Amino acid sequence: MEKKIDIEIKPEVAQGRYANLAIITHSSSEFILDFAQNMPGMPKMQVGSRIIMTPEHAKRLLGALTENIRKYESQFGEIRLPMNPMMMPPLKSDAEA
Repeated sequence: MEKKIDIEIKPEVAQGRYANLAIITHSSSEFILDFAQNMPGMPKMQVGSRIIMTPEHAKRLLGALTENIRKYESQFGEIRLPMNPMMMPPLKSDAEA
């Protein structure tokens, strides 16, 4: 039997935040995901959201993203990444924090 989870989302959160850069750091007990916007002409990127989770939840997130990308690509076609690294904002992963 599947257990249902009741989730509420506040209107200001439901609007979401745009991010085209993710910086991922970790320690032995947590993963920290900082989401930011890399905008042309802006001298500094600003982190708009920070998510902190356990390593177990990070691995579950990886699995969920992998499964959802598979489903997306089966419906809409392969997601192609630009060959020119300058056209693609980096997905940065730092060593242990």
